[in-house]
Amino acid sequence: MKLRTVPASTGLQWVRLGVKTFLRQPLAMSGLFFMFMAVVSVLALVPFLGTALATLLTPAVNLGLMSASREAEAGRFPMPKQLVTAFRGGPAKTRGMLTLGGLYGLGLLVILLLVGLLEGNPEGAATMTAEEAMRSMVTSPALWFGLVAMMPLQMLFWHAPALLFWHGVPPVKSLFFSLMACWANKGALLVFLLGWTGLFVAFSVSLSLLSALLGGAEAAGLIVYPAVLFMASMFFTSIWFTFRDSFDDSEPAGAAATDDFAPH
Repeated sequence: MKLRTVPASTGLQWVRLGVKTFLRQPLAMSGLFFMFMAVVSVLALVPFLGTALATLLTPAVNLGLMSASREAEAGRFPMPKQLVTAFRGGPAKTRGMLTLGGLYGLGLLVILLLVGLLEGNPEGAATMTAEEAMRSMVTSPALWFGLVAMMPLQMLFWHAPALLFWHGVPPVKSLFFSLMACWANKGALLVFLLGWTGLFVAFSVSLSLLSALLGGAEAAGLIVYPAVLFMASMFFTSIWFTFRDSFDDSEPAGAAATDDFAPH
């Protein structure tokens, strides 16, 4: 495994590849993302335990969506079993993935606790109007601290599940290599995120105009919800390419162990 450094312009290529690959298998990719969201929604119904379990499984689900993107890129139809790819590599990799999930949950908990301490209990919060509450939230130092603190956390876990599963890197080392890869390619990742931000903004404006033309909220809802699902699915499809191009293209360790990861 060797780290690659790519030019900043590669970020736009990742966006294009994500959209292109999604359009190869739109029903499969959006269906898998919908299944993921459905599971999260069901878990959210269970107080505390459901949220903890969803957080624990986050790295595994991210790997599953990357695996589905890899299948679609190769011209194969991603099956639902791709979502549980993380648990099909043997006990050692399953333990490693759950370790990543636990570390991710711990990191998220620390950030939330710090944000809570900084936020405290704003004076007059109970009597604020919705507009005042929104203004207070946007200008809150705690909110901006949380957003900034989430960046290194996401960098640590961006490539870690794929490194652990496809390259056999231990959990803690996978976090280190993920952070180094993200930092080395920070320009490309910034362009990647800005590209998706631009697409989401254009998408939102287009939906607003379309909703205004259609008039009724019910008619607009029939278009908005599937469109949001497709856009989110495209974004997650593109994440695979950020990993693929950040490391060498030699066949991942153990890739031939199942039909899903046979050489392309």
